Amino acid sequence: MVILDLELPDTDGFKVLEQIRTFSDIPIIVLTAREVEMDKVKALETGADDYITRPFQPTDLMARIKAVLRRTTMPQLAEKHHSMFTSGNLEINFATHDVFVSGQPVKLTPTEYNLLCNLVRNAGKVLSHRFLLERTWGSDYTSDISHLKVWMHRLRNKLKDNQNPQPMLLTQRGVGYKFIAPR
Repeated sequence: MVILDLELPDTDGFKVLEQIRTFSDIPIIVLTAREVEMDKVKALETGADDYITRPFQPTDLMARIKAVLRRTTMPQLAEKHHSMFTSGNLEINFATHDVFVSGQPVKLTPTEYNLLCNLVRNAGKVLSHRFLLERTWGSDYTSDISHLKVWMHRLRNKLKDNQNPQPMLLTQRGVGYKFIAPR
């Protein structure tokens, strides 16, 4: 895990975050004094798994570290005999965490992957904001709908497929999101 401050003496923390994401899916928590909402959004869109502002409580930091590590090291989501999910142009190998759209690999962060798995495992069902937040980030996030919206936007962009323009991730306004299997 990386705990990254955005205010580094020799470089910009966002650049470090971008550089890390070019070669690694390691969990990253941004810990900073910057309280500007756009900094939080930018950090999450760039690939941070969480964002904490100073001052913070050490117990809060530890709980968030445990939550991020739990998400990134959770046991396989599928039974051993169901390690592949294929629907239309989407393929997920649960054993290796590989995702493909129209045969092309899609690089997802651990948080994006877990969010997608929660949706895929409940295909066709509308999952509430609260359910997705709690299952993906933990009970501290159950009311942070803007946080979820940022991640859904990122996930949708990564799963876009020009060969099949039908969206896989649908919004149910005021309720949540659902995964529709591609045709």
